[in-house]
Amino acid sequence: MGELLEALILGIVQGLTEFLPVSSSGHLEIFKFILGDNSTAEESLLTTVFLHFATALATVFLFHREVKALLLAPFKKDDTANRKLILFIIVSMIPAALTGVFLEEHINTLFSQNLLLVGVCLLVTAFLLWVSEVIHEGGKKLNLIRALIIGLSQAIAILPGISRSGATISTSLLMGLDKEDAARFSFLMVVPLIFGKIAKDLISGDFSADMPSIEYLAVGFLASFFTGLWACRFMVKLVKASRLHWFSIYCIIAGIFAIGASIAY
Repeated sequence: MGELLEALILGIVQGLTEFLPVSSSGHLEIFKFILGDNSTAEESLLTTVFLHFATALATVFLFHREVKALLLAPFKKDDTANRKLILFIIVSMIPAALTGVFLEEHINTLFSQNLLLVGVCLLVTAFLLWVSEVIHEGGKKLNLIRALIIGLSQAIAILPGISRSGATISTSLLMGLDKEDAARFSFLMVVPLIFGKIAKDLISGDFSADMPSIEYLAVGFLASFFTGLWACRFMVKLVKASRLHWFSIYCIIAGIFAIGASIAY
């Protein structure tokens, strides 16, 4: 398969699965398997950085009003709502940040076409999506405890196959948050983490081996960015309309495929 076509496919997969509740990391592992890409997480680090940077920018672009309000909130005495939201976002980041700092080496070993783990985790994602839609009762507001619990679900979603958006939105719905608040917080809370991880990888990463071409990175970046714009808008509408069960069905199918592929190969 041509290099640029591979970049296009991986970019589209990242853009779609970063926001849709089907696990971007799990699907990247599945598509690397399909495309015959045997690179380890370290070898494909620069590509991963570019793809995640694209989806982070897509989030900022779509939520630019909210992001601007959060950045200005510390300088406005009467904007207590956004200052509280900043605090909730910081609290939600703690579990994932600690997991990344202390377990990074162990986490990296999971991203080596471990399709059995991906398949099992996709089935877990399917269950979370289904149960959160069945028993959801809204009306509750975000607070420090709920923000921390949502952050714990985000940390668990480091596992390939556990959808970050699926886990955080499902957890929010299970705790009684309104659907729009759940989707909004899920997408805003991850932006600082993504930019922090990108900065860490750029500072400490080794990009000397198997450096992809500029064209490869550009195609992957643009595909991820524009696909992510569409997927993020689409996901917010789905959460409001209570349509997560369709993705539960999809995750079951993808999980069975990954498990079957791991057994066959």
